[in-house]
Amino acid sequence: MSQPDAPQDPDALRAFGGSVSFGRTAADYATHRAGFPQAFFDLLAARGYATPSARALDIGTGTGTLARGLARMGLRTTALDPSDDLMAQAVQLDTEAGVTTTYIKGVAESLPFDDAAFDLVTAGQCWHWFDRPRAAAEAARVLRPGGRCLIAHFDWLPLPGNVVAATEALILAHNPAWAGAQGTGLYPAWLSDLATAGFAGLETASFDIDQPYSHTAWRGRIRASAGVAASLPEDEVARFDSALERLLRTDFPDDPLQIPHRVWIATGLKG
Repeated sequence: MSQPDAPQDPDALRAFGGSVSFGRTAADYATHRAGFPQAFFDLLAARGYATPSARALDIGTGTGTLARGLARMGLRTTALDPSDDLMAQAVQLDTEAGVTTTYIKGVAESLPFDDAAFDLVTAGQCWHWFDRPRAAAEAARVLRPGGRCLIAHFDWLPLPGNVVAATEALILAHNPAWAGAQGTGLYPAWLSDLATAGFAGLETASFDIDQPYSHTAWRGRIRASAGVAASLPEDEVARFDSALERLLRTDFPDDPLQIPHRVWIATGLKG
């Protein structure tokens, strides 16, 4: 998401270094940031969380990776984001994938849709950027009775001595204000958000996978992160990228890299 146009969660802004705009990273975001893996969509199908022909809304869609996967599954998909740059990339990627999603500019806290308009509302890799109580209330409003809200993350995992931990240390060296390091990929507070908004039948699911990244792709993925190009000046981004290139070449020469990731889902039904 690109934050300056949206209501902002102060905790999220502190954690990611103040003013963050993913629109500045749109090209890297679209090219190098791996979307949710096929195993994630297989899980949605197996558990009945997403069914063909359902009306789905993906909020904070970015370049549309989650929305595009839902469209491939046969859902009628609408997606929303405050960044025109990211959604332009999403439309191009949809064309290449042979799917269609309707993209609308807007924010999660004030959805431009009628009550009970959707069967499924999803939020992938973005819930922490929202004013969460307002976003949860809006998700409930636009869902039909019995409709599902699903919050999902696909996060890299820093482990002692691995490339993720080394990369996070480098980000902090260039952007000490960034507090997004040492994540676990688990977000129990999101369950409270759903419960407070009246969702019932709460469930979670998670699994870990290794996501391959070439050296070039990992550098692009990191440039597209909140702690680098979304918040640093261009000259500092260039210095960081050069340092990361040296780090990978010297300490992590395997190419492609196998980056551990965790998929995590919190979901509930509108009562």
